[in-house]
Amino acid sequence: MPRAEATVDLAIVGAGLAGLTAALTAAELGLETVVVERMASGGQVLNVEAVGNFPGFPRGIAGYELGPLVQEQAEAAGAQFVMDSVLALARQGDQWEVACADRTLAARTVVLAAGSAFRELGVPGEAALLGRGVSHCASCDGPLFAGKDVCVVGGGDSALDEAAVLAEHAARVWVLLRAAQPRARAAAQKRLAGLTNVTLLPGCEVLEILGTGNSPSPRAAGEPTTGAAAAEQEPSTTPPAAESRTVRAVRLRTAGEGTRELPVAGVFVFTGLAPSTAFLEGCVELDGGGHVVVDATLQTSLPGAFAAGDIRQGSVSLLSAAAGDGAIAAVMASRWLAHRPV
Repeated sequence: MPRAEATVDLAIVGAGLAGLTAALTAAELGLETVVVERMASGGQVLNVEAVGNFPGFPRGIAGYELGPLVQEQAEAAGAQFVMDSVLALARQGDQWEVACADRTLAARTVVLAAGSAFRELGVPGEAALLGRGVSHCASCDGPLFAGKDVCVVGGGDSALDEAAVLAEHAARVWVLLRAAQPRARAAAQKRLAGLTNVTLLPGCEVLEILGTGNSPSPRAAGEPTTGAAAAEQEPSTTPPAAESRTVRAVRLRTAGEGTRELPVAGVFVFTGLAPSTAFLEGCVELDGGGHVVVDATLQTSLPGAFAAGDIRQGSVSLLSAAAGDGAIAAVMASRWLAHRPV
């Protein structure tokens, strides 16, 4: 393992909006601050085409613009950014060691803001067709489905927001809900209600995502059935290579209707988020859902370690709340440093 670098006041794991705001606040408070992020700053918001519910932007702002703007502020205040993957966190004496793939950081306090990852459906065909019709980003992949039918799986804010983005490109967008009604905020539901090419299908469960290689294509009527031509036209019993397969349908179970296939060219999965806390197992207390348990000051089960944003227990999963979490965690870390026993 690489040797630990010089000890800083605060190490922040993750550069989503919670981590970025923590960095900005901590640096302005005079803390020597380092942020570790394995991808571009912004977290999940990077994939959002238009953030419409963040204060200060009445006409909305692209997620890929919001993250870099806050990072610019944090860097101007003195925060440093490191691109690396955090593998583990450990308490060593009176400081923390943040073990990364390429280095080990030493810090007097830490803020855990690693965010979340998209939950998977866990159905057959999902993994094999990821990137070949299965997606988690409408703004990234929506234009690829211009004039085609697609479906969105989920009924929360992200699902309905992404369905609205897809409606600008796709011929038809099916929103597949397990519940009778979407759980998204009223503004998102109202926006979707005004789109004529979006249809909600409540009370259905996705059983499988079907690709072009799941079943042989039927022979066209009138084609020859004997000789060399028959050999060319006979459907192959060998499915095409994985690279050539694409989504063709989803198999659904619908209340009162049994199972059926819904022909679509794309499946966009937005069924919630799973906290990115695998690197924290055995280090700080996690709840049954894998979220970091915190107290009223956002401190974890170990002194000097704080958590902010989607990663923490009780998060409401709003960008404005994540930013507030980051500011609170930074202030509490500063106070802990000022009052901790020497």
